[in-house]
Amino acid sequence: MRRAFLFALGAAVAASVVLAAQPRELRWAGDPEGGAPFVEADPSHPDQVVGFDVEIADLLARRLGRTPRFVTIAFTSIDQSVARDDAEIGLSGIEDTPARRATLAPTIPYYEFREVLSVRDADAARFRTLEDLRGRKVGTLGGTIAYEILLSAERDHGLQAISYEDDVHPFSDLVLGRVDAVVLDNVLAERRRHFIPGFQIQPGTVAVGHYVGVLAPQNADLRDACNEILRGAMRDGSLERILRKWGVWNADQPAMYARLLAGETVPDDLPAGVAPMTRWEAARRYFPTLLRASLVTIVLSCASMCLAVALGVLIATGRVYGRRPMRLALTGYVELMRGTPILLQLFVLYYGIAAAIRLPAFVAALLGLALNYAAYESEIYRSALEAVSIGQLEAARILGFSERQVLTLIRGPQAFRLALAPMTNDFIALLKDSSLVSVLTVLELTKQTQIFATNLGSWVIPGSLCAALYLAMSLPLAALARRLEQRWKARTA
Repeated sequence: MRRAFLFALGAAVAASVVLAAQPRELRWAGDPEGGAPFVEADPSHPDQVVGFDVEIADLLARRLGRTPRFVTIAFTSIDQSVARDDAEIGLSGIEDTPARRATLAPTIPYYEFREVLSVRDADAARFRTLEDLRGRKVGTLGGTIAYEILLSAERDHGLQAISYEDDVHPFSDLVLGRVDAVVLDNVLAERRRHFIPGFQIQPGTVAVGHYVGVLAPQNADLRDACNEILRGAMRDGSLERILRKWGVWNADQPAMYARLLAGETVPDDLPAGVAPMTRWEAARRYFPTLLRASLVTIVLSCASMCLAVALGVLIATGRVYGRRPMRLALTGYVELMRGTPILLQLFVLYYGIAAAIRLPAFVAALLGLALNYAAYESEIYRSALEAVSIGQLEAARILGFSERQVLTLIRGPQAFRLALAPMTNDFIALLKDSSLVSVLTVLELTKQTQIFATNLGSWVIPGSLCAALYLAMSLPLAALARRLEQRWKARTA
């Protein structure tokens, strides 16, 4: 009797230890920025998230005996964050792709979507398929199946693929006329049509895909448990009720559920461009696009810096020689540009004033970078102008030089020599800050690298190539600046 009691006590202690060792939370990752109806901030309680992926995460956590804990992660970084265990599962309208199957442990599909073509109301009769859009601009969300479809169509049909950071601005730009069509999944297209009038969805299907949850390969056991929970939710109608609540249930889902419950796989309907590739095949395919993106980066940076230098000289000269009202106005401009984020300034130039002035993406990016850096350049030039010896200036005036001659012949050249080193540093900084213009659909080097990494499922090769290209652009510039400094030092020695 005593032995039985001790055995029961030991078993109870062991069970409690096992239960205590099990995680009590299910950490799941999603992106609430423009993530409706997958994951979005609750309008009534902005510190909470709602959406059908939120309810699916709650369902998984509840049936696992855990408490769900949401982790905010940018959509394009969910795969990498799951792989490094920032979260155990990613759920945010994540598509099932060959790259994710090769590098992660995706769940079975829980929703079947269709990639659809959206066009302006006036163009519905002209643009019915991708073949009709030769030479036209077509927008989509970067790092998605839709973007890969457009890259294939770019090669086959001659259209121009435009990549966006979110799923809202492609449709607003479509209505504004900045793009001629949008390819995205039907869930997003139908959602945006309710809020953005002026476009319609063509009835044809470009491709068929599926939403899945993604887990790290070492969490295969948890993935299998999630799969059984999803199958159970398909059988008892829990999943259907969630999708109906959010208005995304349609006739495509029952057939997919029947196949999964019968133990069959769900076939893909993806174009050849989305087929799996080895990392080196992907590198060979993407390297030319990285080179083209590098050209965009260097042209944009050089043009922006030239404009920033010209504006900076004018601002600095006005602050040193101008009257009080001009000095106050220029000082206000400098503080405004330095005191607000450059990303906000880019958004205002491209989206904020679109109703009045519709700037092309490249022009908005060039102006945004130039206007921002002009403020910093002006401070460099102003301090350089004021660093020139007053004795030299007075001597020149005694000799009869006008103020313009003093500036152009004596003060300006010396100030430029003093400003060269910090100006070079600013150019290198601008070269890297040009990555921010991807929010305006300018496909520069960092954005193209991000798309490459997302589709490959790894940052190792894309990141290495991107770093090498940035070094190839910035190191010669730094060497040239050092050489010019040495020459001027030799002349003044």
